[in-house]
Amino acid sequence: MYDKMDQLETIIDNGEKENVEFKEFLKEDVHLKDDRRQGLACQMKHRLIMGHGTAIYVLGVTDGGSLNGISRPTLEESLSVLNCIAIEAGAKVADCKEYTVDGGYVALATIKSQVAAKEHILVGTAGHVDHGKSTLIASLVTGMQDDGSGKTRIFMDVLPHEIERGLSADLSYGVYGFCSGKTIRLKNPLSKKEKAGVVESAEKLISFVDTVGHEPWLRTTIRGIVGQKLDYGLIVVAADDGVTHVTREHLGILLAMDLPTIVAITKIDRANKERVAEVERHISDVLKTVGRIPLRIRSKSDLHILSNKLNKLSEGIIVPVIRTSAVTKEGFDIFDQLLFQLPKRNAENAKPFQMYIDKAYQVSGVGTVVSGSIKQGEVKVGDQLQLGPTSDGEAISVKAQSIEMHYYRIDKASAGDIVGIALKGISPKDIRRGMVLCADDLKAVREFEAEILILNHPTCIKCGYEPVVHMETIAEAATFKQLDRDYMMAGQTGLVRMRFKFCPYHVHEGQKFIFREGKSKGIGRVVRVFGS
Repeated sequence: MYDKMDQLETIIDNGEKENVEFKEFLKEDVHLKDDRRQGLACQMKHRLIMGHGTAIYVLGVTDGGSLNGISRPTLEESLSVLNCIAIEAGAKVADCKEYTVDGGYVALATIKSQVAAKEHILVGTAGHVDHGKSTLIASLVTGMQDDGSGKTRIFMDVLPHEIERGLSADLSYGVYGFCSGKTIRLKNPLSKKEKAGVVESAEKLISFVDTVGHEPWLRTTIRGIVGQKLDYGLIVVAADDGVTHVTREHLGILLAMDLPTIVAITKIDRANKERVAEVERHISDVLKTVGRIPLRIRSKSDLHILSNKLNKLSEGIIVPVIRTSAVTKEGFDIFDQLLFQLPKRNAENAKPFQMYIDKAYQVSGVGTVVSGSIKQGEVKVGDQLQLGPTSDGEAISVKAQSIEMHYYRIDKASAGDIVGIALKGISPKDIRRGMVLCADDLKAVREFEAEILILNHPTCIKCGYEPVVHMETIAEAATFKQLDRDYMMAGQTGLVRMRFKFCPYHVHEGQKFIFREGKSKGIGRVVRVFGS
Protein backbone atom coordinates (compact mmCIF):
# COMPACT_ATOMS: atom_id res chain seq x y z
CA MET A 1 0.00 0.00 0.00
CA TYR A 2 1.36 3.42 -1.00
CA ASP A 3 0.47 6.44 1.10
CA LYS A 4 2.55 8.96 -0.85
CA MET A 5 0.27 10.46 -3.49
CA ASP A 6 2.83 12.56 -5.44
CA GLN A 7 3.11 10.30 -8.49
CA LEU A 8 -0.63 9.62 -8.65
CA GLU A 9 -1.52 13.30 -8.25
CA THR A 10 0.92 14.29 -11.01
CA ILE A 11 -0.64 11.77 -13.42
CA ILE A 12 -4.19 12.87 -12.50
CA ASP A 13 -3.27 16.55 -12.95
CA ASN A 14 -1.82 15.90 -16.41
CA GLY A 15 -4.91 13.92 -17.43
CA GLU A 16 -5.24 11.17 -20.02
CA LYS A 17 -2.62 11.49 -22.73
CA GLU A 18 -0.46 9.43 -25.10
CA ASN A 19 0.21 6.42 -22.88
CA VAL A 20 -2.07 7.12 -19.88
CA GLU A 21 -5.58 5.68 -19.55
CA PHE A 22 -8.17 6.27 -16.77
CA LYS A 23 -10.63 3.48 -15.88
CA GLU A 24 -13.09 3.66 -13.02
CA PHE A 25 -13.44 -0.14 -12.91
CA LEU A 26 -13.46 -3.20 -15.18
CA LYS A 27 -16.02 -6.01 -14.97
CA GLU A 28 -15.52 -9.54 -16.28
CA ASP A 29 -19.06 -9.91 -17.64
CA VAL A 30 -18.84 -6.58 -19.47
CA HIS A 31 -15.26 -5.86 -20.49
CA LEU A 32 -14.19 -9.40 -21.41
CA LYS A 33 -16.93 -9.96 -23.98
CA ASP A 34 -15.36 -10.56 -27.41
CA ASP A 35 -15.95 -7.22 -29.10
CA ARG A 36 -15.28 -5.17 -25.95
CA ARG A 37 -12.16 -7.16 -25.05
CA GLN A 38 -10.72 -6.78 -28.56
CA GLY A 39 -11.48 -3.07 -28.55
CA LEU A 40 -9.77 -2.58 -25.19
CA ALA A 41 -6.77 -4.65 -26.37
CA CYS A 42 -6.43 -2.41 -29.47
CA GLN A 43 -6.66 0.65 -27.23
CA MET A 44 -3.91 -0.75 -25.00
CA LYS A 45 -1.67 -1.51 -28.01
CA HIS A 46 -2.06 2.10 -29.09
CA ARG A 47 -1.13 3.34 -25.61
CA LEU A 48 1.90 1.01 -25.57
CA ILE A 49 3.16 2.22 -28.94
CA MET A 50 2.70 5.86 -27.93
CA GLY A 51 4.59 5.15 -24.71
CA HIS A 52 7.45 3.28 -26.44
CA GLY A 53 6.35 -0.03 -24.90
CA THR A 54 5.01 1.29 -21.56
CA ALA A 55 1.46 2.35 -20.65
CA ILE A 56 -0.04 3.60 -17.37
CA TYR A 57 -3.57 2.54 -16.36
CA VAL A 58 -5.23 4.24 -13.38
CA LEU A 59 -8.11 2.30 -11.82
CA GLY A 60 -10.62 4.01 -9.55
CA VAL A 61 -10.59 7.27 -11.51
CA THR A 62 -13.33 8.61 -13.76
CA ASP A 63 -12.66 9.66 -17.37
CA GLY A 64 -12.70 13.24 -16.16
CA GLY A 65 -9.95 12.57 -13.63
CA SER A 66 -12.03 12.51 -10.43
CA LEU A 67 -10.69 10.14 -7.78
CA ASN A 68 -13.44 7.65 -7.00
CA GLY A 69 -12.03 4.92 -4.77
CA ILE A 70 -13.46 1.45 -5.40
CA SER A 71 -13.91 -1.52 -3.08
CA ARG A 72 -11.31 -4.23 -2.62
CA PRO A 73 -13.34 -6.91 -4.53
CA THR A 74 -13.96 -4.46 -7.40
CA LEU A 75 -10.26 -3.54 -7.51
CA GLU A 76 -9.17 -7.18 -7.63
CA GLU A 77 -11.68 -7.96 -10.38
CA SER A 78 -10.55 -4.89 -12.33
CA LEU A 79 -6.89 -5.93 -12.07
CA SER A 80 -7.77 -9.44 -13.22
CA VAL A 81 -9.61 -8.06 -16.26
CA LEU A 82 -6.74 -5.63 -16.97
CA ASN A 83 -4.29 -8.54 -16.94
CA CYS A 84 -6.44 -10.48 -19.45
CA ILE A 85 -6.54 -7.47 -21.75
CA ALA A 86 -2.76 -7.04 -21.40
CA ILE A 87 -2.19 -10.66 -22.44
CA GLU A 88 -4.44 -10.10 -25.47
CA ALA A 89 -2.31 -7.05 -26.36
CA GLY A 90 0.96 -8.98 -26.01
CA ALA A 91 1.86 -7.25 -22.76
CA LYS A 92 1.86 -7.77 -18.99
CA VAL A 93 1.09 -5.88 -15.79
CA ALA A 94 4.65 -5.16 -14.68
CA ASP A 95 3.87 -3.16 -11.52
CA CYS A 96 0.88 -2.03 -9.50
CA LYS A 97 0.72 0.58 -6.73
CA GLU A 98 -2.38 0.91 -4.55
CA TYR A 99 -3.60 4.05 -2.78
CA THR A 100 -6.42 4.60 -0.26
CA VAL A 101 -8.92 7.29 -1.24
CA ASP A 102 -12.04 8.09 0.84
CA GLY A 103 -12.25 4.57 2.22
CA GLY A 104 -11.78 2.97 -1.20
CA TYR A 105 -8.83 2.10 -3.42
CA VAL A 106 -7.11 3.58 -6.45
CA ALA A 107 -4.49 1.57 -8.37
CA LEU A 108 -1.68 2.76 -10.63
CA ALA A 109 -0.81 -0.14 -12.98
CA THR A 110 2.24 -0.10 -15.28
CA ILE A 111 1.78 -2.18 -18.44
CA LYS A 112 4.85 -3.37 -20.37
CA SER A 113 4.96 -4.85 -23.86
CA GLN A 114 6.35 -8.35 -24.13
CA VAL A 115 8.16 -8.21 -27.44
CA ALA A 116 8.29 -11.75 -28.76
CA ALA A 117 11.68 -13.02 -29.84
CA LYS A 118 12.05 -11.96 -33.45
CA GLU A 119 14.66 -12.21 -36.13
CA HIS A 120 16.60 -8.96 -36.47
CA ILE A 121 18.82 -8.63 -39.54
CA LEU A 122 21.43 -5.84 -39.75
CA VAL A 123 22.52 -4.76 -43.23
CA GLY A 124 25.33 -2.27 -43.77
CA THR A 125 25.39 -0.24 -47.00
CA ALA A 126 28.53 0.88 -48.83
CA GLY A 127 29.50 2.31 -52.20
CA HIS A 128 30.68 5.43 -54.00
CA VAL A 129 29.26 8.86 -53.21
CA ASP A 130 26.08 9.73 -55.15
CA HIS A 131 25.44 6.14 -56.20
CA GLY A 132 22.09 6.20 -54.39
CA LYS A 133 22.67 4.34 -51.11
CA SER A 134 20.48 6.57 -48.94
CA THR A 135 17.83 6.95 -51.64
CA LEU A 136 17.59 3.17 -52.09
CA ILE A 137 17.21 2.53 -48.36
CA ALA A 138 14.73 5.38 -47.86
CA SER A 139 12.58 4.14 -50.75
CA LEU A 140 12.73 0.57 -49.45
CA VAL A 141 11.62 1.40 -45.90
CA THR A 142 8.88 3.81 -47.03
CA GLY A 143 7.72 2.28 -50.30
CA MET A 144 7.86 5.79 -51.80
CA GLN A 145 9.12 6.45 -55.31
CA ASP A 146 11.98 8.90 -55.66
CA ASP A 147 11.74 11.88 -58.03
CA GLY A 148 15.14 11.24 -59.57
CA SER A 149 16.77 13.99 -57.52
CA GLY A 150 17.02 12.21 -54.18
CA LYS A 151 13.68 13.34 -52.72
CA THR A 152 13.43 10.31 -50.40
CA ARG A 153 17.03 10.49 -49.13
CA ILE A 154 16.02 13.31 -46.76
CA PHE A 155 14.53 10.57 -44.57
CA MET A 156 18.04 9.15 -43.99
CA ASP A 157 20.13 12.33 -43.71
CA VAL A 158 19.81 13.92 -40.28
CA LEU A 159 22.39 16.74 -40.19
CA PRO A 160 21.51 20.16 -41.71
CA HIS A 161 24.55 20.24 -44.00
CA GLU A 162 23.76 16.68 -45.20
CA ILE A 163 20.30 17.79 -46.28
CA GLU A 164 21.60 20.99 -47.86
CA ARG A 165 24.42 19.34 -49.83
CA GLY A 166 22.73 15.97 -50.51
CA LEU A 167 25.77 14.13 -49.13
CA SER A 168 25.73 11.82 -46.11
CA ALA A 169 28.42 12.69 -43.55
CA ASP A 170 27.54 10.35 -40.67
CA LEU A 171 25.94 6.98 -40.12
CA SER A 172 22.16 6.88 -40.36
CA TYR A 173 19.67 4.11 -39.71
CA GLY A 174 16.58 2.81 -41.46
CA VAL A 175 14.16 0.08 -40.41
CA TYR A 176 11.26 -1.86 -41.82
CA GLY A 177 9.85 -5.28 -41.16
CA PHE A 178 7.72 -8.24 -42.12
CA CYS A 179 4.65 -9.78 -40.53
CA SER A 180 3.14 -12.98 -41.96
CA GLY A 181 5.38 -12.47 -44.98
CA LYS A 182 4.01 -8.99 -45.75
CA THR A 183 6.12 -5.84 -45.56
CA ILE A 184 5.55 -3.22 -42.87
CA ARG A 185 6.81 0.13 -44.16
CA LEU A 186 6.98 3.60 -42.66
CA LYS A 187 4.35 6.04 -43.91
CA ASN A 188 6.17 8.80 -42.04
CA PRO A 189 9.82 7.76 -41.56
CA LEU A 190 10.51 10.92 -39.53
CA SER A 191 8.06 9.75 -36.83
CA LYS A 192 9.74 8.08 -33.87
CA LYS A 193 6.39 6.61 -32.84
CA GLU A 194 5.95 4.96 -36.22
CA LYS A 195 9.41 3.37 -36.04
CA ALA A 196 8.46 2.08 -32.58
CA GLY A 197 5.28 0.67 -34.11
CA VAL A 198 7.30 -1.33 -36.65
CA VAL A 199 9.38 -2.88 -33.85
CA GLU A 200 6.15 -3.65 -31.98
CA SER A 201 4.32 -5.38 -34.80
CA ALA A 202 6.99 -6.94 -37.04
CA GLU A 203 7.90 -10.61 -36.75
CA LYS A 204 11.16 -9.97 -38.61
CA LEU A 205 13.07 -6.67 -38.56
CA ILE A 206 15.50 -5.37 -41.16
CA SER A 207 17.76 -2.58 -39.87
CA PHE A 208 19.99 -0.69 -42.31
CA VAL A 209 23.22 1.02 -41.27
CA ASP A 210 23.70 3.58 -44.03
CA THR A 211 27.37 4.55 -44.35
CA VAL A 212 29.15 7.39 -46.16
CA GLY A 213 30.35 7.23 -49.76
CA HIS A 214 32.46 10.39 -49.86
CA GLU A 215 36.13 9.28 -49.87
CA PRO A 216 37.40 11.81 -47.26
CA TRP A 217 34.96 10.28 -44.76
CA LEU A 218 36.23 6.71 -45.18
CA ARG A 219 36.81 6.59 -41.42
CA THR A 220 33.04 6.89 -40.86
CA THR A 221 32.33 4.19 -43.43
CA ILE A 222 34.77 1.83 -41.70
CA ARG A 223 33.10 2.62 -38.36
CA GLY A 224 29.73 1.61 -39.83
CA ILE A 225 31.04 -1.67 -41.22
CA VAL A 226 33.57 -2.70 -38.56
CA GLY A 227 31.85 -1.18 -35.51
CA GLN A 228 28.39 -2.69 -35.97
CA LYS A 229 27.28 -6.30 -35.55
CA LEU A 230 26.29 -6.57 -39.21
CA ASP A 231 24.81 -9.71 -40.73
CA TYR A 232 25.21 -8.68 -44.37
CA GLY A 233 26.82 -6.00 -46.50
CA LEU A 234 25.10 -4.19 -49.35
CA ILE A 235 27.28 -2.66 -52.08
CA VAL A 236 25.50 -0.05 -54.20
CA VAL A 237 26.70 0.63 -57.77
CA ALA A 238 25.04 3.28 -59.96
CA ALA A 239 24.26 2.10 -63.49
CA ASP A 240 25.24 5.47 -64.97
CA ASP A 241 28.65 5.49 -63.28
CA GLY A 242 29.66 1.87 -62.74
CA VAL A 243 32.34 0.32 -60.54
CA THR A 244 34.81 2.85 -59.13
CA HIS A 245 37.92 2.63 -56.96
CA VAL A 246 35.71 3.45 -53.95
CA THR A 247 33.40 0.56 -54.88
CA ARG A 248 36.39 -1.78 -54.84
CA GLU A 249 37.68 -0.34 -51.59
CA HIS A 250 34.35 -0.68 -49.79
CA LEU A 251 33.90 -4.21 -51.15
CA GLY A 252 37.36 -5.05 -49.80
CA ILE A 253 36.38 -3.80 -46.33
CA LEU A 254 33.20 -5.92 -46.33
CA LEU A 255 35.12 -9.01 -47.41
CA ALA A 256 37.89 -8.34 -44.86
CA MET A 257 35.21 -8.50 -42.17
CA ASP A 258 33.89 -11.79 -43.65
CA LEU A 259 30.50 -10.22 -44.40
CA PRO A 260 28.24 -11.93 -46.95
CA THR A 261 27.47 -9.30 -49.56
CA ILE A 262 24.63 -8.27 -51.84
CA VAL A 263 25.10 -5.94 -54.82
CA ALA A 264 22.39 -3.49 -55.88
CA ILE A 265 22.74 -1.82 -59.26
CA THR A 266 20.87 1.46 -58.77
CA LYS A 267 19.62 4.17 -61.13
CA ILE A 268 18.85 1.74 -63.96
CA ASP A 269 16.27 4.29 -65.13
CA ARG A 270 19.21 6.55 -66.09
CA ALA A 271 20.98 4.04 -68.34
CA ASN A 272 20.00 1.96 -71.38
CA LYS A 273 19.89 -1.83 -71.24
CA GLU A 274 23.30 -2.20 -72.85
CA ARG A 275 24.94 0.03 -70.24
CA VAL A 276 23.23 -1.79 -67.35
CA ALA A 277 24.39 -5.14 -68.75
CA GLU A 278 27.94 -3.78 -69.11
CA VAL A 279 27.99 -2.64 -65.45
CA GLU A 280 26.60 -6.01 -64.40
CA ARG A 281 29.40 -7.81 -66.27
CA HIS A 282 32.03 -5.56 -64.69
CA ILE A 283 30.64 -6.31 -61.21
CA SER A 284 30.76 -10.03 -61.98
CA ASP A 285 34.39 -9.77 -63.08
CA VAL A 286 35.35 -7.91 -59.88
CA LEU A 287 33.57 -10.47 -57.69
CA LYS A 288 35.24 -13.39 -59.47
CA THR A 289 38.70 -11.89 -58.89
CA VAL A 290 38.10 -12.10 -55.11
CA GLY A 291 36.71 -15.64 -55.24
CA ARG A 292 33.00 -14.83 -55.11
CA ILE A 293 30.26 -16.24 -57.33
CA PRO A 294 27.93 -13.55 -58.74
CA LEU A 295 24.28 -14.59 -59.12
CA ARG A 296 22.04 -12.27 -61.13
CA ILE A 297 18.57 -11.99 -59.60
CA ARG A 298 16.07 -10.65 -62.15
CA SER A 299 12.94 -12.67 -61.45
CA LYS A 300 11.17 -14.71 -58.81
CA SER A 301 12.48 -17.89 -60.46
CA ASP A 302 16.05 -16.61 -59.95
CA LEU A 303 15.14 -15.86 -56.34
CA HIS A 304 13.82 -19.41 -55.98
CA ILE A 305 17.20 -20.73 -57.14
CA LEU A 306 18.91 -18.54 -54.54
CA SER A 307 16.53 -19.69 -51.79
CA ASN A 308 18.01 -23.18 -52.16
CA LYS A 309 21.53 -21.77 -51.76
CA LEU A 310 21.05 -19.42 -48.79
CA ASN A 311 23.77 -21.25 -46.88
CA LYS A 312 26.23 -20.34 -49.65
CA LEU A 313 25.07 -16.72 -49.44
CA SER A 314 25.48 -16.71 -45.66
CA GLU A 315 28.99 -18.11 -46.05
CA GLY A 316 29.82 -15.28 -48.45
CA ILE A 317 30.42 -17.55 -51.45
CA ILE A 318 27.44 -16.45 -53.56
CA VAL A 319 26.77 -12.72 -54.12
CA PRO A 320 23.28 -11.80 -55.41
CA VAL A 321 23.25 -8.94 -57.94
CA ILE A 322 19.94 -7.08 -58.28
CA ARG A 323 18.94 -4.29 -60.68
CA THR A 324 16.95 -1.51 -58.99
CA SER A 325 15.48 1.92 -59.54
CA ALA A 326 14.14 4.10 -56.73
CA VAL A 327 12.25 6.12 -59.38
CA THR A 328 10.32 3.23 -60.96
CA LYS A 329 10.71 0.84 -57.97
CA GLU A 330 11.91 -1.85 -60.37
CA GLY A 331 13.55 -4.68 -58.44
CA PHE A 332 12.04 -3.65 -55.11
CA ASP A 333 9.71 -6.67 -54.89
CA ILE A 334 12.73 -8.93 -55.48
CA PHE A 335 14.70 -7.02 -52.85
CA ASP A 336 11.88 -7.39 -50.31
CA GLN A 337 11.65 -11.13 -50.86
CA LEU A 338 15.42 -11.57 -50.64
CA LEU A 339 15.64 -9.66 -47.35
CA PHE A 340 12.69 -11.63 -45.98
CA GLN A 341 14.50 -14.90 -46.74
CA LEU A 342 17.89 -13.91 -45.31
CA PRO A 343 18.72 -15.87 -42.13
CA LYS A 344 20.21 -14.31 -39.02
CA ARG A 345 23.96 -14.89 -38.75
CA ASN A 346 26.17 -15.35 -35.69
CA ALA A 347 23.52 -14.76 -33.01
CA GLU A 348 25.89 -15.16 -30.06
CA ASN A 349 23.30 -14.96 -27.29
CA ALA A 350 24.89 -17.62 -25.08
CA LYS A 351 27.99 -15.49 -24.43
CA PRO A 352 28.18 -12.76 -21.75
CA PHE A 353 26.73 -9.42 -22.83
CA GLN A 354 29.06 -7.06 -24.68
CA MET A 355 28.45 -3.86 -26.65
CA TYR A 356 31.05 -1.45 -27.99
CA ILE A 357 29.96 2.18 -27.55
CA ASP A 358 29.34 4.13 -30.75
CA LYS A 359 27.76 7.27 -29.23
CA ALA A 360 27.06 8.73 -25.78
CA TYR A 361 24.69 11.62 -25.13
CA GLN A 362 22.38 13.24 -22.59
CA VAL A 363 18.61 12.85 -23.02
CA SER A 364 16.29 15.16 -21.12
CA GLY A 365 14.28 13.25 -18.53
CA VAL A 366 16.29 10.07 -19.14
CA GLY A 367 19.93 10.88 -18.38
CA THR A 368 23.04 9.35 -19.94
CA VAL A 369 22.37 7.15 -22.97
CA VAL A 370 24.89 5.04 -24.91
CA SER A 371 24.14 3.52 -28.29
CA GLY A 372 25.58 0.81 -30.48
CA SER A 373 24.85 -2.69 -31.75
CA ILE A 374 25.13 -5.58 -29.30
CA LYS A 375 28.13 -7.75 -30.16
CA GLN A 376 27.12 -10.76 -28.06
CA GLY A 377 24.84 -11.91 -25.23
CA GLU A 378 21.71 -10.35 -23.78
CA VAL A 379 21.07 -7.31 -21.60
CA LYS A 380 18.02 -6.65 -19.43
CA VAL A 381 16.68 -3.56 -17.73
CA GLY A 382 18.15 -3.44 -14.23
CA ASP A 383 21.35 -5.33 -15.09
CA GLN A 384 24.52 -4.21 -13.32
CA LEU A 385 27.23 -3.73 -15.96
CA GLN A 386 30.85 -2.69 -16.39
CA LEU A 387 31.83 0.23 -18.64
CA GLY A 388 35.38 1.00 -19.72
CA PRO A 389 38.24 0.90 -19.74
CA THR A 390 38.89 4.47 -18.68
CA SER A 391 42.13 6.19 -19.75
CA ASP A 392 43.82 4.73 -16.68
CA GLY A 393 42.47 1.22 -17.35
CA GLU A 394 39.67 1.18 -14.76
CA ALA A 395 36.10 -0.14 -15.10
CA ILE A 396 33.05 1.84 -14.00
CA SER A 397 30.04 0.08 -12.49
CA VAL A 398 26.76 1.21 -14.11
CA LYS A 399 23.13 0.09 -14.21
CA ALA A 400 20.92 -0.34 -17.28
CA GLN A 401 17.95 1.91 -16.49
CA SER A 402 16.07 1.41 -19.75
CA ILE A 403 16.58 0.05 -23.28
CA GLU A 404 15.20 1.32 -26.58
CA MET A 405 15.39 -0.14 -30.09
CA HIS A 406 14.36 2.28 -32.86
CA TYR A 407 12.57 4.39 -30.20
CA TYR A 408 10.63 1.40 -28.83
CA ARG A 409 11.08 0.63 -25.14
CA ILE A 410 12.00 -3.02 -24.51
CA ASP A 411 12.87 -5.04 -21.40
CA LYS A 412 15.81 -6.89 -22.96
CA ALA A 413 17.93 -6.92 -26.11
CA SER A 414 20.15 -9.51 -27.78
CA ALA A 415 23.18 -9.84 -30.04
CA GLY A 416 22.70 -7.91 -33.27
CA ASP A 417 20.14 -5.44 -31.92
CA ILE A 418 20.83 -1.72 -32.42
CA VAL A 419 19.92 -0.13 -29.09
CA GLY A 420 20.18 2.88 -26.87
CA ILE A 421 20.74 2.04 -23.20
CA ALA A 422 20.15 4.58 -20.44
CA LEU A 423 22.82 4.23 -17.76
CA LYS A 424 22.84 5.19 -14.12
CA GLY A 425 26.16 6.06 -12.50
CA ILE A 426 28.03 7.96 -15.21
CA SER A 427 28.04 11.19 -17.23
CA PRO A 428 28.37 11.35 -21.05
CA LYS A 429 31.58 13.38 -20.73
CA ASP A 430 33.22 10.38 -19.06
CA ILE A 431 32.44 8.08 -22.00
CA ARG A 432 34.35 7.85 -25.26
CA ARG A 433 33.67 5.94 -28.44
CA GLY A 434 35.39 2.55 -28.36
CA MET A 435 34.62 1.81 -24.70
CA VAL A 436 32.80 -1.44 -24.05
CA LEU A 437 29.68 -2.06 -21.96
CA CYS A 438 29.74 -5.62 -20.70
CA ALA A 439 28.43 -8.06 -18.12
CA ASP A 440 31.72 -9.63 -17.09
CA ASP A 441 35.16 -8.24 -16.21
CA LEU A 442 36.60 -6.22 -19.05
CA LYS A 443 40.22 -6.21 -20.17
CA ALA A 444 42.30 -3.03 -20.32
CA VAL A 445 44.67 -3.76 -23.21
CA ARG A 446 47.47 -1.47 -24.36
CA GLU A 447 49.48 -3.91 -26.44
CA PHE A 448 48.53 -6.88 -28.59
CA GLU A 449 50.07 -9.14 -31.19
CA ALA A 450 48.36 -9.54 -34.52
CA GLU A 451 48.61 -11.32 -37.85
CA ILE A 452 48.45 -8.63 -40.51
CA LEU A 453 48.27 -8.31 -44.29
CA ILE A 454 49.53 -5.13 -45.95
CA LEU A 455 47.02 -4.32 -48.71
CA ASN A 456 48.56 -1.10 -49.94
CA HIS A 457 51.70 0.86 -49.02
CA PRO A 458 54.00 2.89 -51.31
CA THR A 459 57.29 1.87 -49.66
CA CYS A 460 58.06 -0.36 -46.67
CA ILE A 461 56.77 -0.55 -43.08
CA LYS A 462 59.16 -0.73 -40.14
CA CYS A 463 59.01 -0.45 -36.33
CA GLY A 464 57.62 2.92 -35.30
CA TYR A 465 54.95 2.98 -38.01
CA GLU A 466 51.72 4.56 -36.60
CA PRO A 467 48.50 3.85 -38.50
CA VAL A 468 44.97 4.26 -37.13
CA VAL A 469 43.46 0.93 -36.02
CA HIS A 470 39.72 0.43 -36.61
CA MET A 471 38.47 -2.41 -34.39
CA GLU A 472 34.77 -2.57 -33.40
CA THR A 473 34.03 1.13 -32.67
CA ILE A 474 37.67 1.79 -31.68
CA ALA A 475 39.56 4.23 -33.92
CA GLU A 476 42.93 4.81 -32.26
CA ALA A 477 46.51 5.38 -33.43
CA ALA A 478 48.71 2.38 -32.69
CA THR A 479 52.48 2.02 -32.93
CA PHE A 480 54.16 -0.98 -34.54
CA LYS A 481 56.50 -1.96 -31.69
CA GLN A 482 57.95 -5.18 -33.08
CA LEU A 483 57.81 -7.02 -36.43
CA ASP A 484 58.77 -10.59 -37.21
CA ARG A 485 61.19 -9.23 -39.84
CA ASP A 486 63.11 -6.04 -40.60
CA TYR A 487 60.33 -4.53 -42.73
CA MET A 488 57.11 -5.38 -44.57
CA MET A 489 55.77 -4.37 -47.99
CA ALA A 490 52.41 -4.41 -49.75
CA GLY A 491 51.08 -7.93 -50.26
CA GLN A 492 53.07 -9.40 -47.36
CA THR A 493 51.71 -11.03 -44.21
CA GLY A 494 53.37 -11.30 -40.84
CA LEU A 495 53.22 -10.92 -37.07
CA VAL A 496 53.47 -7.51 -35.44
CA ARG A 497 53.26 -6.30 -31.85
CA MET A 498 51.16 -3.13 -31.63
CA ARG A 499 50.52 -0.58 -28.87
CA PHE A 500 47.63 1.87 -28.62
CA LYS A 501 49.12 5.34 -28.48
CA PHE A 502 46.74 7.11 -26.09
CA CYS A 503 44.30 4.81 -24.22
CA PRO A 504 43.76 1.14 -23.41
CA TYR A 505 40.78 -0.70 -24.89
CA HIS A 506 38.90 -3.95 -24.35
CA VAL A 507 40.57 -6.26 -26.85
CA HIS A 508 40.61 -10.05 -27.06
CA GLU A 509 42.02 -12.79 -29.27
CA GLY A 510 40.30 -13.37 -32.60
CA GLN A 511 39.11 -9.81 -33.20
CA LYS A 512 39.57 -8.53 -36.75
CA PHE A 513 40.55 -4.98 -37.59
CA ILE A 514 41.52 -2.60 -40.37
CA PHE A 515 44.45 -0.19 -40.13
CA ARG A 516 45.10 2.79 -42.38
CA GLU A 517 47.38 5.79 -42.73
CA GLY A 518 46.82 8.04 -45.74
CA LYS A 519 46.34 5.73 -48.72
CA SER A 520 48.11 2.87 -46.93
CA LYS A 521 45.81 0.12 -45.70
CA GLY A 522 45.94 -3.32 -44.15
CA ILE A 523 43.86 -5.87 -42.27
CA GLY A 524 44.67 -7.92 -39.19
CA ARG A 525 43.52 -10.36 -36.52
CA VAL A 526 44.44 -10.25 -32.85
CA VAL A 527 46.28 -13.41 -31.76
CA ARG A 528 47.50 -12.36 -28.31
CA VAL A 529 46.91 -9.54 -25.79
CA PHE A 530 49.33 -8.16 -23.19
CA GLY A 531 47.19 -5.89 -21.00
CA SER A 532 47.83 -2.29 -19.96
